[in-house]
Amino acid sequence: MYYIYILFSESADKYYIGYSQFPNERLLKHNHQESFNTFTRKFRPWKIVALFEVSEDKANVIAVERFIKRQKSRKFIEMLCDENHQLSGILAQLVRVPNLRD
Repeated sequence: MYYIYILFSESADKYYIGYSQFPNERLLKHNHQESFNTFTRKFRPWKIVALFEVSEDKANVIAVERFIKRQKSRKFIEMLCDENHQLSGILAQLVRVPNLRD
């Protein structure tokens, strides 16, 4: 299963969207691995603020991730993080994973 995750850096007040089959392991890489993504390396530490189960089809997950990133909107990302917001359209397939832990 693939997941889409939204990370937040309190120190930089920035969001980051990504996808992975293993989001908790991916978070560790964002926060600790030196040769990892240069964008996330600059704004450590990160925490997962939203996590969605999407699909077993990687192409589908990439399409949804790109859709989210193309919105280029902080308000849109914050809406996705709001547990009470009803998702629609291409986002209706997202299944929120509850009870995130640091």
